[in-house]
Amino acid sequence: MSKDRKKNSLKSDIIYPIVGFIALLLVISFMITLVLDIFIDGFEKLKDPSFYISYPSRFPEKAGILSGWVGTLLVMLGAIFWSLLIGIPAGIYLEEYAKKRGFLGKIETIIEVNINNLAAVPSIIYGLLALGIFVYRFKFGESILTAGLTLSILMLPVIVVNTREAIRRIPRDIREGAYAVGATKWDTVRDHILPYSLGGILTGLIIAASRAIGETAPLITIGALTFIAFLPPSPFTTEFPFLSYERALEALMSPFTVLPIQIFNWVSRPQAAFQINAAAAGFILLVLTVLMNALAYYLRQKVRRKYIW
Repeated sequence: MSKDRKKNSLKSDIIYPIVGFIALLLVISFMITLVLDIFIDGFEKLKDPSFYISYPSRFPEKAGILSGWVGTLLVMLGAIFWSLLIGIPAGIYLEEYAKKRGFLGKIETIIEVNINNLAAVPSIIYGLLALGIFVYRFKFGESILTAGLTLSILMLPVIVVNTREAIRRIPRDIREGAYAVGATKWDTVRDHILPYSLGGILTGLIIAASRAIGETAPLITIGALTFIAFLPPSPFTTEFPFLSYERALEALMSPFTVLPIQIFNWVSRPQAAFQINAAAAGFILLVLTVLMNALAYYLRQKVRRKYIW
């Protein structure tokens, strides 16, 4: 290596880490500034316990986020349930069972390409799709069930792609070892491939849920309410079996709102007090997102320690 080339390499080794560190500081500074600004603006409401257990009101001093955060949790639970129920089996099928040749293989290749492209589709398109299918075709109405299914469609491409990538990272030796002792294809997937790839699958869930929890456009499209002063009925009862199917179905079909829509409603109001409410609700939404990510991160690390370490 020539001296000039060696000097240039040494300069690059010094310059690039500095540039990367500065870029990292800028990103962290922006995030901290944003969170602190929201926290300071909404601190007056954040320290008020009634803010968390009160319904929205046209009077800013009486308005709360009870229906918003309850609706957000219910919708996200439904979205995570449906997306995992469909997304993980779809990812496993495309990676382990899909034909690579022939007419069926071509169809599956088209499906793979479309799944990858769906991850970049604007969320409003999913709202229009859900409006036509779930609201008008299946008659689910503007309900929690419809909202969960809508966000699950939004999450599906990310979960399917990450499931496939997680499976691809499993060494081939594990598959061959399982086949060598007489395991079938399903035995290998169930007992080896899925447990070892579960950490990567949960990572995809984190990414998908973080995107979905802040969505407003598809939920407004399917008819989410901007003002709601009641909660869905509880499916739990005081008598055995402590769960009512009728009340659970009624809860799924109930109208709803979520925190992003509540924030949007308050931001559009001219009164300064509503801006404070919006800042406080925004901070709560950030906290819910962090808690969801922390739970998924904990489960992912637990799975990795169990099956890898």
